[in-house]
Amino acid sequence: MGQKTHPFGLRLGVTEAHRSRWYAPKALYGELLVEDEKIRKYLDKRLNRRPPNAAVADIHIERTREELKVILRTARPGLVIGPKGAEVERMTEELQLMTGRKINISIVEIKNPDIDAQLLAESVAEQLKRRASFRRVVKMRCEQAMQSGAKGVKIVLAGRLGGAEMSRTLDVRLGSLPLSTLQARIEYGFAEAFTPYGAIGVKCWVFRGFYGEQQVEDEAAPGNRMRARGRR
Repeated sequence: MGQKTHPFGLRLGVTEAHRSRWYAPKALYGELLVEDEKIRKYLDKRLNRRPPNAAVADIHIERTREELKVILRTARPGLVIGPKGAEVERMTEELQLMTGRKINISIVEIKNPDIDAQLLAESVAEQLKRRASFRRVVKMRCEQAMQSGAKGVKIVLAGRLGGAEMSRTLDVRLGSLPLSTLQARIEYGFAEAFTPYGAIGVKCWVFRGFYGEQQVEDEAAPGNRMRARGRR
């Protein structure tokens, strides 16, 4: 059997910080955990599953005693904010009704969406829904990611590719992908394309270099102030 580890889970606490950052007593912990999941599902459904797609790659949640802070990493901040901030205000009101807490939403722009693993997986899935040629789509996306500055990329499709009777997998990789190296910054994304002949799973790994290398986008990203220290 394959011995596979989730790239984010492997690095959590070593070079990556948690996506939910808060402390709670035992009695409250379960309730807040479920609340986090509800917030993530609500935002994903609202921003990523309805046109126009806002391309939200990641949702970070921070809690203090007074308020709940939601940080959205998106490639299209204009769509999330809306005209004169109307969309953000509406989302804030709906989340306040859902949770009964004071909500603060902040938005961080993804400068280079072509090398974001989650957005890469979502875009491949979207094109598969439109019945595009799966080989061509995967090859183009891999090449585009490499041209945009990725050190390595791997995309795996699984399902009834091209409407075939039997399901199979397609694996395309370019560049290097040191999955076991904790200092390597490897992002992982997963998406599903629901086609008339069944669901096709899309997995994506992107190697973006090593932690500690100068990365301008990362310095602005939330939570990176809280990023766990890498081993020396």
